[in-house]
Amino acid sequence: MTELLRAEGVSVFYGASQILFGVDAALQEKCTLALLGRNGAGKSTTMKALAGIVPVRSGRIFFAGRDITHAPPHARAQLGMAYVPEDRQVFPEHSVEDNLLIAAKSGPGGRRDWTLPRIWETFPLLTRLRSRQAGRLSGGEQQLLVIARALMGNPLVLLLDEPSEGLAPIIVADISRVLRELGAGGATILLAEQNMHFCLRIAQEALVIDKGKVVHRESTTGLSGNDDIRRRYLAM
Repeated sequence: MTELLRAEGVSVFYGASQILFGVDAALQEKCTLALLGRNGAGKSTTMKALAGIVPVRSGRIFFAGRDITHAPPHARAQLGMAYVPEDRQVFPEHSVEDNLLIAAKSGPGGRRDWTLPRIWETFPLLTRLRSRQAGRLSGGEQQLLVIARALMGNPLVLLLDEPSEGLAPIIVADISRVLRELGAGGATILLAEQNMHFCLRIAQEALVIDKGKVVHRESTTGLSGNDDIRRRYLAM
C-alpha cells in the first residue's frame, strides 16, 4: 500500500511556547486515519502543520513522495492536499452552489472524480439548499458544505479538523455516513477529533496525541477495547 502523507519528528512553536514535540504520523493511500485527543492536545496544530498553515520548527513532512516541509499552503493544495479547518470558513454572501463552483478544479494528473452532479448525489441536503446563501446555513449545513467544497478540488488527501464539533446528532450522523462512503470509495482521509465514538465508525487506524506528543497508535478495533488508553488519554 502506498504511503501518501508522512510527518517525521515535527515540532511546532507558537512564539516561545512549544506545542508539538516530535510528532510522527503516516497515512496510507485509501485509508482513514483518526487523530484523537482531548481539547488542547495538539490535534489542530498538527493538522495546520501538515497543511502549511503554521511553520515547522524542526522535523519534516512528505506528501506523495515530495518533501513539503516548507511548501506554502497553495503549493500543497496543487499537489492534492485539501484541508477543512474547524471554523468552516464558507463564503457567506455566495450561494451553496457558488461556494462549490469556486473550488472546482482538476486534481493531480487531471483527475476529475468529483463534479457538481456527484456532489448533489452524495450530499442530498445541499441539493435542497443549493440557492441559499452559505451564511444563512446552520453550523452543520456549513460543515457539509465545506467538506463538499474540498472534494470539488479532487484531492488525493482530505484533512478534516474536528468535523463533528458542536453539531446536532442528526448532522453528525450525516457527516459520518458521508465519510464512511468516501472511505469505501477509496478516499484517503486524516480526521482530527475529540469524539472517539464518531471516529471508530469511520477510521481503520487511530493515533492518540497528548500534550503535543503521539502516545499511541492502534487499529480502531483494538482501541475500542483498550480501556487503559481510552481512560488515560481520551476520557473527558
